[in-house]
Amino acid sequence: MDMAEQRYRWKSEQLREQLAIIDGKRSPTKLLTNATYLHAYLRQWKTGNIWIYQDRIVYVGERLPSNLEQCEVIDCSGYYLVPGYIEPHAHPFQLYNPQTFAEYAAKWGTTTIINDNLVLALQSPKKKAFSFLRDVEAFPVTMYWWCRFDGQTELEKEEERFSYATIKEWLKQKSVVQGGELTGWPRLLAGDDVMLHWIQEAKQMKKQIEGHFPGASEKTLTKMMLIGADCDHEAMTGKEVYNRLLHGYTVSLRYSSICPDLPVLLEEMKALGIEQYDRLIFTTDGSPPSFYEQGLIDQMIRIAMEKGVPIIDAYQMATVNVARHYQMEHLHGSITTGRIAHINFLRAPDDPTPVSVLAKGQWVKRDGVCEQRFPALDWEAYGMAPLRLTWQLSPDDLQFSMPLGMYMENSVIMRPYSISIDTSHDELSTNHDESFLMLIDRNGKWRVNTVVKGFATHVKGLASSYSNTGDLLLVGKSKHDMLLAFQRMNEIGGGIVLAENRKIIHEIPLPLGGMMSMKHVEALIAEEKRLKELLKERGYSFVDPIYSLLFFQSTHLPYIRITQKGIYDVMNKTILFPSIMR
Repeated sequence: MDMAEQRYRWKSEQLREQLAIIDGKRSPTKLLTNATYLHAYLRQWKTGNIWIYQDRIVYVGERLPSNLEQCEVIDCSGYYLVPGYIEPHAHPFQLYNPQTFAEYAAKWGTTTIINDNLVLALQSPKKKAFSFLRDVEAFPVTMYWWCRFDGQTELEKEEERFSYATIKEWLKQKSVVQGGELTGWPRLLAGDDVMLHWIQEAKQMKKQIEGHFPGASEKTLTKMMLIGADCDHEAMTGKEVYNRLLHGYTVSLRYSSICPDLPVLLEEMKALGIEQYDRLIFTTDGSPPSFYEQGLIDQMIRIAMEKGVPIIDAYQMATVNVARHYQMEHLHGSITTGRIAHINFLRAPDDPTPVSVLAKGQWVKRDGVCEQRFPALDWEAYGMAPLRLTWQLSPDDLQFSMPLGMYMENSVIMRPYSISIDTSHDELSTNHDESFLMLIDRNGKWRVNTVVKGFATHVKGLASSYSNTGDLLLVGKSKHDMLLAFQRMNEIGGGIVLAENRKIIHEIPLPLGGMMSMKHVEALIAEEKRLKELLKERGYSFVDPIYSLLFFQSTHLPYIRITQKGIYDVMNKTILFPSIMR
């Protein structure tokens, strides 16, 4: 059956087959007997039998089917069953790719993922991106998407990538469930009627709008609610959670590599007397592989329980609350008749990491053993080919004469500063924390050369095709090592390469568009941890180097960024130094 060509999730003939099971004329494909399961609407643990036909729960209650001809019967005594968890805010391109991330997530019981489309919007031609959206519908994990309204950086041809027609086509895709996240909200409040129109289009199509409002004042939250925002994941204190709830937002509580806020949020919410959890959901906000070593949403449920959230509420925040927010309760969030068969089997109610997982009625994990159920994808068909640069970088390109540099105050804030060191040498001293920094067009047309202060003291040459836009980042003390890392990055079809004293000391190949790996998340965890160790030994002092690479260009963060157009002043929305044509 071709899911893509179909208007409804289940065709008429499938619905007739499901009814025939209830009448005993057909057999279910799986029967879960003696099941103790969490009932989302009664808010109780119930016992009963769960009948599954293909990817759908067709009955939950006390009855047993009379026809068991082609049925796998599973005795669930000793297990506690909860609905599959939902990750509402994934960035499925943090070295892993949407498929490897979904495979890994499923092992930990996260069986529905709502994904950022940024890499697809920036890297893939539209038709290819849409065929990718259709093809991933075959995954056992349910994949939904958002539609970005801006590129989160200053783009050369933004009006082409984010044109009226393109946004409208993205919003029409049935697996796209929201507009956002609204990283460009200052532009919106400053009078951008195009973005306002897109929000109205999304609301007209009954799709949600995801905010991105770090540190927003009550006035901003009020205005954004009036404009149409429904949810925000940027609350960093209990008071910020309270303010968002006060104005009617759904609040996504975050636990990510750079903002592991959940424990503090829950403590501060408790102190403020927040005891209603219906408008609260969880997200890990697209963390790099190593953050997921101990799990995904299951980890957040565990933390919530440890912080005194009632057990049933903790599960609801990961399941039915998300489904309700996205208006998909008829498919997700509960173990009730008619829902998609995403079910986690737990050993105890207070241990949310499942031992077995059903995703769309298929075993993706059985008694701790993972089963391979994901179809192979032809990535090149979606425009995700290895990087093959047809141009060379020369020593002439490594001229640094700009008077203004970028100072990394912390993981997310960068300030402008005056460069006082001599940048005409081939190598900078390791006695300070200033390094050469370059952003180069992946097509070789332009470059931006500056100095970054605070990144590291002893990183000689780091090259990365992993970046916000897929353009190429070079950072380091030594022009020779930067060139060497760049050449090696091209040889391996894209990736992150670290060079030192004319040797390659570490590499993470990213052959999917120079952004993503083909490897399983487990293998990537080891590669990323090694990169982090090597960088820390060389004076990198922040939490997350992967996010540092992503954020060099991110104009939704203060105060200064390196972009396709040049060095950009975020607050004044101006280019301070334009990019140089090569």
